[in-house]
Amino acid sequence: MTLRDLVLFEDRIPAGTAPIYLPAGDRAIYVRSGGVGVAEEGGSRFLWAGSAITADQELTLLSDDEDTVLWRWELADHVDVDVDALCFRSAPAAANRCLLRSTCDLDDRHAWLMRCDTVTFPPGGVALTHLHQGPGIRVVQDGEITIETEGTTKTYLPGEAWAEKGVLPVFAPAARDRETVFVRCFVLPRAVIGSSSIRIVRPEDRAKPNTQSYRILAERIMGRAGPRAIV
Repeated sequence: MTLRDLVLFEDRIPAGTAPIYLPAGDRAIYVRSGGVGVAEEGGSRFLWAGSAITADQELTLLSDDEDTVLWRWELADHVDVDVDALCFRSAPAAANRCLLRSTCDLDDRHAWLMRCDTVTFPPGGVALTHLHQGPGIRVVQDGEITIETEGTTKTYLPGEAWAEKGVLPVFAPAARDRETVFVRCFVLPRAVIGSSSIRIVRPEDRAKPNTQSYRILAERIMGRAGPRAIV
């Protein structure tokens, strides 16, 4: 087993900010609002609100002509993680806020991938008792969701984040009166690439349809050069 720490930041980049340089490291970046250019070895792209990238290379973030908010997940070695070092230390005009840090226990028998996706619930939607194939951190974009797991129940609102271990069952009802959307970055066995990782726990629930829908925004196999983005 290998322990890694997944850290979620909310980054605020004012319009006209000088380029921001990120060192190499496994990460996912989701544009909450605004937009940002991303330059890396071999090319560049622009990310609009609602799009994402996963990468392990050095990146340069190029501000747009409007203020931008990013949600950024960094996967770091457990023993060496320094949250301050993962902030934009050379970009005084930008602001970073750590929303959550969670330790992931990864089975060395698997090769792993990092995925960033969105999960959307209609009003009154519910994720039946389920688990996933790997750990991750979620953050609410719109609406609200209640997470019942390990004997605890907590409701999350926009901008609030929680971690799931993957192997522990979760029951998750969403808001009854409005659509709920959350953004998720999690680490999955490589074999899951391009497909759903959810497993319904209770036999009586397995024939029921999912109320929620998923959209993979970006995923890449870690340890292999070059991000694989789906936008």
